Amino acid sequence: MKVYFDNAATTPMAKEVIEEIKPYLHTYFGNPSSTHSFGRKTRNAIEISRKKIANFIGAENNEIIFTSGGTEADNMALRCAVTDLKVQRIITSKIEHHAVGHTAECLKESHNIELVYLDTDEFGNPSINQLKKLLQNNTKTLVSLMHANNEIGTLLPIEEVAWLCGEYDHVFFHSDTVQTMGHYYFDVKKLKIDFLVCSAHKFHGPKGIGFLYVNKNLNLNPIITGGSQERSHRGGTENLYGIIGLGKAMELAFTEIEDHQKQVSELKNYLKDELIKIDSRIKFNGEVQKEKSLYTVLSVRFPKDICNSMLLFSLDIHGIASSGGSACSSGSNKGSHVLAELPDQENYQSVRFSFSRYNSKEEVDYTLGKIRSIISNSN
Repeated sequence: MKVYFDNAATTPMAKEVIEEIKPYLHTYFGNPSSTHSFGRKTRNAIEISRKKIANFIGAENNEIIFTSGGTEADNMALRCAVTDLKVQRIITSKIEHHAVGHTAECLKESHNIELVYLDTDEFGNPSINQLKKLLQNNTKTLVSLMHANNEIGTLLPIEEVAWLCGEYDHVFFHSDTVQTMGHYYFDVKKLKIDFLVCSAHKFHGPKGIGFLYVNKNLNLNPIITGGSQERSHRGGTENLYGIIGLGKAMELAFTEIEDHQKQVSELKNYLKDELIKIDSRIKFNGEVQKEKSLYTVLSVRFPKDICNSMLLFSLDIHGIASSGGSACSSGSNKGSHVLAELPDQENYQSVRFSFSRYNSKEEVDYTLGKIRSIISNSN
């Protein structure tokens, strides 16, 4: 049996998305910038997808900029905030995705901005009280805090942070919503946020495509120049197939979002409860309360005396795909920068199980059986 529990890294593309893309691979191939009928056909398809996506998050069409994915979108938000909005300080946390963390560090060096890290508690929650105090300073500031941590699943109270930032004219708010776009409702008109980020392959769309939502009141220059595409916000011929697939993936995600939330939450909670029955010393990283935790992610801490560092390999041998942390860092010999900020890690081996609507209880039961076998063989 093959089981895929690494959906936080990427998800399988939905068959409906593949079917939506197919005609644009062979029949409708015109360059969207061309003025003849071939180009007009693909330009129209792109704008239909843009409108569909904008409607799902309460945005206007011209607030959606298509990118190559979440990393580029995060880079654009942070870099443009400094160069175009004249931000002098970035407030973030040490457990952000590297797309934010490394970019902020680069900007500190290249533009001499102030970089401030909020304290985080044992569950990965950034200190809201500390943020409140910092914002009272009149320094022009970008607050960059992810909606849900990709490794441990802790959810940011994004409405509270957005409201807090919105109280100050000198503060902009960016949230990396890569793990939550397509899984939660967003209404940018009510949320009062400046930047949101999307990567299609996190909710059964194609890889290599995403978008950055930019509040229409902000004037940004492109970080990729060489063409007038995306209303001069991003040069280069548009990823036609990706944009079509992203639009369809968004449609599928939001059409049945409550059913998906219920189904996936039940799988996560079932795995969590059954793991505790196997050994009461098994614990979990991040928040696990429903309203504070991303329902697609469960980060499990196994005591090292029952599950050693070969646990991931053992699961893989049995056809179970899971993760020790972020896929973006898998090529590095360094440990997880997220787990390094959490207490009581040295005696545990952490494994991230992440779910999608294509997973089943049968797959969870199979995984539990293999974990029981691995633990019993280690004793």
